[in-house]
Amino acid sequence: MAQVYVSIGSNIERERNIAAGLDGLAESFGELTLSSVFESEAVGFAGDHFYNLVAGFETSLAIGELSRELKAIEDRNGRCRQGPKFSGRTLDIDILTYDDACGRIDGVELPRAEILFNAFVLQPLAEIVPQGRHPLNGLSYTALWQQYDKQKQRLWTVDFSWQGRRFSRAQG
Repeated sequence: MAQVYVSIGSNIERERNIAAGLDGLAESFGELTLSSVFESEAVGFAGDHFYNLVAGFETSLAIGELSRELKAIEDRNGRCRQGPKFSGRTLDIDILTYDDACGRIDGVELPRAEILFNAFVLQPLAEIVPQGRHPLNGLSYTALWQQYDKQKQRLWTVDFSWQGRRFSRAQG
C-alpha cells in the first residue's frame, strides 16, 4: 500500500463540493486523514475564494490508476475541463505525493510542484504530516512552512464539518 496525500479545492458551492469530494475519496480509499479547511483568495485569476485542504490515505492503485480515479471523482461532481487552466472549480483533487515517488510517472509529476509555492497546499500538508519530508529536498513540511513567505498568499481556517466530524483547527 502506498501512502498518498492529495490537495482538494473548490470555489463553486464550496461546502457541498468539498463534502462530496471527501465522500468520493472515502468511498474509494477508506479512512482519510484530513487537515483543517482553509479559505484563500483565488491564485492566478480573479474569482471567488477557495476552500482547500489536504487528505491522506493509503491505496494499492498505481499512480496512473489513482489519477484516473481522482478525475472520475471530480467529474462526478461537475468538474468542467473546457475552461481556462486558471478558473473556478467545482472540485479539484491533485496528487501531491505518492510515497517518495519522484519524476513524471503515468503523466503525473511527483511530488507536485505547488507544495513549495502555494500556502493552501503547504500549510495543510505541514499540519497533518509535520515531520513528513519533501521527497526531493528532504526538508520537513514544518520546516518548509516555517520558511514560507506568508505575505505571498492570504490563508485562514474555516469551520467545516463532514460526516458529523468537525475537523478545523486553530490556525498557527
